[in-house]
Amino acid sequence: MEASAPSYDEFLEAGRAALSLGAWSAARSQFERAVGLATTPEALEGLSWATWWLEDVQACLDAREQSYRLYRLAGDARSAARMALWLGDDHNEFQGADAVAEGWFNRATRLLDGLEPCPELGWLRVFDAHAALGRHDTGRARELAVQAQELGRRHQAVDLEMFSLATEGLALVEEGAVEQGMRCLDEATAAALGGEYENLAPAAWTCCRLISACEEIRDYERGAQWCRQVQEFSRRMEARFVTGVCRAHYAAILGWHGDWSGAELELTEAQQDLTANRPYWRAEAVVRLGELRRRQGRSDEAEALFNEVPWHSLAKRGLAELSLDRGDPAAARDVLVRMLRRIPPGSVSRAWPLELLVRADAALRDDEAAAAHLAEFCSIATALGTRPLRGAARFAEGVHAAAGGEHEKACVCFEDAVELYDGLAPYEAGHTRLELARSLLALGRTDAARREARTALAEIPVPSRNAAALLTTLDLHNNTVLSARQLDVLRLIASGLGDREIAGQLVISEHTVHRHVANIYTRLGCSTRAAAVSQATQLGLL
Repeated sequence: MEASAPSYDEFLEAGRAALSLGAWSAARSQFERAVGLATTPEALEGLSWATWWLEDVQACLDAREQSYRLYRLAGDARSAARMALWLGDDHNEFQGADAVAEGWFNRATRLLDGLEPCPELGWLRVFDAHAALGRHDTGRARELAVQAQELGRRHQAVDLEMFSLATEGLALVEEGAVEQGMRCLDEATAAALGGEYENLAPAAWTCCRLISACEEIRDYERGAQWCRQVQEFSRRMEARFVTGVCRAHYAAILGWHGDWSGAELELTEAQQDLTANRPYWRAEAVVRLGELRRRQGRSDEAEALFNEVPWHSLAKRGLAELSLDRGDPAAARDVLVRMLRRIPPGSVSRAWPLELLVRADAALRDDEAAAAHLAEFCSIATALGTRPLRGAARFAEGVHAAAGGEHEKACVCFEDAVELYDGLAPYEAGHTRLELARSLLALGRTDAARREARTALAEIPVPSRNAAALLTTLDLHNNTVLSARQLDVLRLIASGLGDREIAGQLVISEHTVHRHVANIYTRLGCSTRAAAVSQATQLGLL
């Protein structure tokens, strides 16, 4: 007897099961088969989520709109409101179409009006909270997020409750209540990666909120730990869990830890993905790729990337840093003062412009402005308390002291900053060591200055113009000199060893070997191991 063909219900359940496992293509296939048997709003809703994850934007929007219409025809206002909410979010997420998104959110509001409180009302509240965060209205954002959490608890909708908790956490962090806010974000992310969310999309959004917060407050230790958890979750699902904008935040964490090759891979792929599927949001990858290029010493490329999206706050910051790198503090200050005027007092987002303003003010010998900006920046760094921010505050204090001729004090500040950055933010540690070398040189301690500068060269592929002048004074020419550790790595490469063997010989991680090799390529202007060995041999380095 022949087996009967699968029914609509079987295809629908198979599609939902595939979605829960992250098998997006399989889910799409099952839902399409279900729709082929019966065009129902439920099957189209499932199809819309499969195509959402596959980033087939038009197919997603088409399925959502058709599902919305069918729910309306069936008189199911609550489900229609749910589809209106997701359509609003899609138009924001994929196209940056704020007016269209607002239209769908307003439609959801009207459909829910008069209904009993339900999870859909909670999602509306949390989307409104997100909009409030964008306006820096953190008080309203927290109020709405708490309302959404209550609806999630009441209806046992864990994904709603936890995503709302993450949104509340983000608002608290923005207000400076970092410890409390990060506890909220940690809990929500643990629930997301622990499989408690019914819908995996809010689970991904929760992880993105956490990683974004870590980037904002420079909590790169916490960020790295959670990034590893996200990677492991993606591996178990056999699917990419973090997509689009979230990959750009993730890349920033990798870059701060010195994994420039990993950051570059994530950013170039994120830029391609966003350009194809979320063009409005491609700026998030562009600005971070620009910052990576700046750190790599590829200033012209960095400037071109920043100028692609000059309205973005990180592009403004990047252009200000390029001006400082090139010895033009006045241009940097002009940009930074305008940025600061647009950020409300008390917001942690003021940290970056304040930090750079201290450097610009010091270079312009404006001690009064430097002292004021330094005091505000240090108060934010103290309140947030993360190691990189405390390191940045001590670095800024050192810059201010050195500008006033207090080089003994500056040395202490720079040494403290190096200790806080060490093992966590190698580029910042290297940059700080160069400023320490400058103050040591001013004190007549030339040998100590050379030692610090040599150590700095291991972490900064191409120093800024001002740093290059210092290296020339110290008779250290960066275009031909590799650090001692880089020479160790290159000698082992020349002897035919691979990265794992080199790591074993030098008792370092493979990741560290990768970083040294990337920096060797940059220093020697090469792109292969054979070419690096040949160039170093010609320069007499081996």
